Amino acid sequence: MATATLGGGCFWCIEAVFQRLDGVHSVTSGYAGGDTPNPDYRSVCTGRTGHAEVVQVDYDPAVIDFDTLLAVFFAIHDPTTPNRQGADVGPQYRSIVLYADDAQRRTAEAHIQRLTDEGAFRAPIVTEVKPLTAFYPAEGDHQDYYLRNAPMPYCQMVIDPKLDKARSLFADRMRDQAPTAGS
Repeated sequence: MATATLGGGCFWCIEAVFQRLDGVHSVTSGYAGGDTPNPDYRSVCTGRTGHAEVVQVDYDPAVIDFDTLLAVFFAIHDPTTPNRQGADVGPQYRSIVLYADDAQRRTAEAHIQRLTDEGAFRAPIVTEVKPLTAFYPAEGDHQDYYLRNAPMPYCQMVIDPKLDKARSLFADRMRDQAPTAGS
């Protein structure tokens, strides 16, 4: 088992997509990348903790590798907008890869360079790549958010298009359903 820690806007959006990938065993929404110990949602929303909303993805590298996780990650968010994803604005919504080891760092840097060389985006990629020093799980009401709230307007307007895009680009990697909430 391996762990990837990624932030690309609201963690509810990223969580919903990664929960449906083959080889992913669990996804935990949380906070990382800052220096404030034991942050909570309210403090992170101020933008003053240094933390980003992130997900920790526990995955089986024999089924899905880190580079493939990055391909999905870069496909479902805009890595060219500093401190913003759609209507969500602030440093807590920045694009960030928090690596667990040097191999993940090298893979992330190479992936970003490949996207840059291919001209995958119209603007430069601003995704931070930095070591993971601490991860703080978000409060319970932020876990499995889409699984519990799919009919809500935010889910339909913001998360559903990300799921649709992931399904269209990575159909061979996606499960039909995410695990049930709480499992």
